[in-house]
Amino acid sequence: MKSRFWLLLSCCYFTFLSGQTPSKPNAVEIFRDLKKLNFLGTVLYIAAHPDDENTRLISYFSNQTHAQTYYLALTRGDGGQNLLGSDLKEALGLIRTQELLKARSIDGGHQRFTRAIDFGYSKSPEETLNIWNKDSIINDMVWTIRHLKPDVIINRFDHRTPGTTHGHHTASAMLSVEAFDLAPDPEQFKSQLKSTSTWQPKRLFFNTSWWFYGSRKAFKDADKSNLIAFDIGQYYPDLGLSNSEIASLSRSQHKSQAFGNTPKRGEQLEYLEIIKGDLPQNQNIFEGIDTSWNRVKGGQSIQQLVDKIIADYNFSKPYHSIPDLLQVYKLIQNLDNLHWKRVKTQQVKAIIKACLGLYIESVSESPYANANQNLKINTEIINRSPIDVNLLGIEMNSKSLLTHKTSLKNNQAVYNTFNVDIHSKNTLPYWLNLPPKKGLYQVEERDLLGLPETPNPYQLGFSLKIENTRITFYSDLVYKYNDPVDGEVFEDFEILPKISIKPLKDVAVFKNGNPNNFRVQIKSYTKSFNGQLTLDLPESWKVEPQYFDVNLSEIAETKTFDFKIKPPENTEKIDVKIEVHSANKIFSKQINTLDYKHIPKQVFTQDAKSTLVNIKVDKGVKNVGYIKGAGDKIPDNLKSLGYNVEFIDLKNTYSPKILKQFDAIILGIRAFNTEEQLISKNEILFDYVKQGGTLITQYTTTYGLLTDEISPLKLNLYRNRVTDETAEVQFIDKTHKLLNYPNQITSEDFKGWVQERGLYFPDQWDKAFQPILKIQDYDDKPTKGSLLVAPYGDGYYIYTGLSLFRQIPAGVPGAFRLLSNMLSINSNE
Repeated sequence: MKSRFWLLLSCCYFTFLSGQTPSKPNAVEIFRDLKKLNFLGTVLYIAAHPDDENTRLISYFSNQTHAQTYYLALTRGDGGQNLLGSDLKEALGLIRTQELLKARSIDGGHQRFTRAIDFGYSKSPEETLNIWNKDSIINDMVWTIRHLKPDVIINRFDHRTPGTTHGHHTASAMLSVEAFDLAPDPEQFKSQLKSTSTWQPKRLFFNTSWWFYGSRKAFKDADKSNLIAFDIGQYYPDLGLSNSEIASLSRSQHKSQAFGNTPKRGEQLEYLEIIKGDLPQNQNIFEGIDTSWNRVKGGQSIQQLVDKIIADYNFSKPYHSIPDLLQVYKLIQNLDNLHWKRVKTQQVKAIIKACLGLYIESVSESPYANANQNLKINTEIINRSPIDVNLLGIEMNSKSLLTHKTSLKNNQAVYNTFNVDIHSKNTLPYWLNLPPKKGLYQVEERDLLGLPETPNPYQLGFSLKIENTRITFYSDLVYKYNDPVDGEVFEDFEILPKISIKPLKDVAVFKNGNPNNFRVQIKSYTKSFNGQLTLDLPESWKVEPQYFDVNLSEIAETKTFDFKIKPPENTEKIDVKIEVHSANKIFSKQINTLDYKHIPKQVFTQDAKSTLVNIKVDKGVKNVGYIKGAGDKIPDNLKSLGYNVEFIDLKNTYSPKILKQFDAIILGIRAFNTEEQLISKNEILFDYVKQGGTLITQYTTTYGLLTDEISPLKLNLYRNRVTDETAEVQFIDKTHKLLNYPNQITSEDFKGWVQERGLYFPDQWDKAFQPILKIQDYDDKPTKGSLLVAPYGDGYYIYTGLSLFRQIPAGVPGAFRLLSNMLSINSNE
């Protein structure tokens, strides 16, 4: 049964692609694309984050209606958490971008973004729009509407309910309502009109459900005269899957957020509330909109011809459609409507290529190159049909590589090898090229704005004569290798700096002004490199030596250099820039790779820098056990303070007696959501506390809780949080040991925090717990559950929702001191 399921997946309309794997559509995919070629309608779904989208609707409009269907996520999810590793911020944004692209490759939609940065949970749209810069994001949204020209826009969230949900959510809907009215106004964002034209969508909906009404009963009893409902549970026999099953597979691509999804089969109703425009009377969101070729001048003959192709389509011999498809291609080139000409040219070319069984591959012999380097490229092209096809030439970036005519005979591959000069065009994520502003990525090139990835600037154009029609097909330059397990693997080809400069610690800790080593690793991405490595530090920070000579003689050679740094007495925290000077050039970038199995490998650069933290801190204990949760960098930073940190694998046999070697044990973030061993081994940890140990549980979410017993005492988790990282922190009992030993904690220790104070604070707890802190967001109720301490037997149990997992990697000195005190709660003074 399992084998049959995977067989269905391999044959269905969507495909799982690794890196830049060339697409190879099957006959069912081609037939469905023909139906999409004959439909001229567009839907734009709008929400705030990756994983906010309703994949059931996206799949329905793409696979059932055959509409061009887009999801506009305002952010890339940079401010969330990562259940698969410790990569956060920009790196997490890259991961979640790729997860969205995998989701769209399954449900048939397309992906777009704005420049907004996800800065974590926000309690109000006002705060959100202030941080994002409302004018900039609405500019992006109007650009998206004008460029994509959707007939219908659907909001995931309700624009009328600020303060009842995530501020990003409500803001996405509020901005959508405004953008709907601004997009057709030629006086708004005039500079956009140099590249596009104004556009007025026909309708704007809110994708409502019982959840927005508080209960299923409330929704059942509600007035639905302003809503349309339709069934999205259709079964597609040609795919062997229902719409809901496709949507579930799509939803399950959000793996870093643990959103694996099991489908519900059968009838399922979706509800849309009309916000702007007229309410359709027949449950069709395109009612009154001509979605045939008749909507464009000269389109009637195309409609008739595509109808004929669909009626005559031969599933075993798709190439029989080629003569008519070539005629459709020619007719599309004569259209005056530039928008539909662009969209439909792309579609018909892909169908022609698929009907020919045409495979084109352009492969670099190296996974990367430096700017202005010569590169060897191998190409393959094969026509797997009896149709008369001739290769007329190959070019790259307007430079001709091949000019002689070659006949592409049925199922006979043609190979060529070229040496080309690579220029300096960037291949890396375009939104990370410039330092971001507050809440906003900077993008200089208008044409890139909103795209999920940087378009490959290295494309080879294959000029073909198919029967009597000349068409050029483009192939991205990629890198390919054979993996012993996975076989043929494709990766993006990248342009990279000649070296990568990597500080071995993002945060280097100096305890009580004592000197410490600072290690920098240099890796070569060229055949030979010479330069001088320096640290850009104020004079008050003493460094030896002043520089190192760097000499690398081969690709991938790596060397590590040890500086000795002594901090000044009174400076707590600075950033150090790391540079290598070579031949009048300054290299200052670290090359990073994200290699997760479920997405294509991602490469990006960031400034080579590190945070130096000179912490005045005392340790009351020495040996710490750590149980990994959803991924954080606290253990490495504890080691920097001189703690002996050992990871505890609960799959092994432990007893309170064995655990007694640890002065304290820390549970990583969301451990009770991710570590299944805690279902049965939590009692061992609680016994460890009872016999004199200290157990610190970091924040745990209420969603996906593996066990309710996260504490030996009553503790009720709740969704309380404080999102303002500058919110005042009050001490409930200033004399409590946790605030005084071995370090005296003051209000200064809560300065310089990033993104938030904390999240998932409990709202009820056993009377043995003593709350330590009182915090509140502006105009909100104070919370006392951010840090709770309870004696239990001879030990102490601590629960904290404070976001130490963000503060310590950010080098916040007060977070280090506070954690040291938590570890020392049961030590002797």
